[in-house]
Amino acid sequence: MSERQATESSGDLEGSGVTLRRLLPIGLLLGGLVAFFAADLDRFVSFQAVSENHEVLQDWVAANPVVSRLGYAAAYALSIAFSLPVGLVLTVTGGLVFGLVEGTVLTVLAATVGALAVFLAARTAIGDSLRAKAGPFVARLEDGFRENALSYLLVLRLVPIFPFWLVNIVPALLGVSTRVFLIATAIGIVPGTFVFVSVGNGLDTVFDRGELPGLGIFLEPTVLVPIAGLTLLALVPVLYKRLRRGAASSA
Repeated sequence: MSERQATESSGDLEGSGVTLRRLLPIGLLLGGLVAFFAADLDRFVSFQAVSENHEVLQDWVAANPVVSRLGYAAAYALSIAFSLPVGLVLTVTGGLVFGLVEGTVLTVLAATVGALAVFLAARTAIGDSLRAKAGPFVARLEDGFRENALSYLLVLRLVPIFPFWLVNIVPALLGVSTRVFLIATAIGIVPGTFVFVSVGNGLDTVFDRGELPGLGIFLEPTVLVPIAGLTLLALVPVLYKRLRRGAASSA
């Protein structure tokens, strides 16, 4: 690329409200994701690996209580920030080595920090420029989402219909405030985290039998029913507003 072409390309980016400096945070996060798979690190984060090393992990945690907890929290936050597909394995492992209460607290705090990093990176890179160029449809979508942002985000956090990384990015593009994002994330991921950590808390017997946990264990009614109930509860404010508007318009 010639110097003139590079200058024109840079000018186009700046004219669109997106600069290389603003794209840097997103670039770093994407780079971490690529590096993770390029280094074949995913083979170390699996139920097979946890099964083979769970006794060593538990002994190391017992011998290094502070370092192990800080290390787990840092690893979990980075896995969320880099959008690595290892959250389920890490969450279950947290329950296995730290127990139900401590595993839940550590995981929720670390996941919230990691999610915030993605949210801020997305908002810095493209959030403002997207809203500035948004058409009427996107503007209406943004207004509707922001009006019920807390309820919508709670639902998206409670029910993992969409990937966790996507729910970190979309609110940033739709102008959701950092405070609302933090509250919805910290509260919304607690039930699911508690369930998965509790599964991990009882995996010792499964591993001792030489078995691995299957996906069926996460689809039991005892897992799904409480989360479904909390999801409906989170939707109540949205439904109430819609019903009240309908009553007002027909009056």
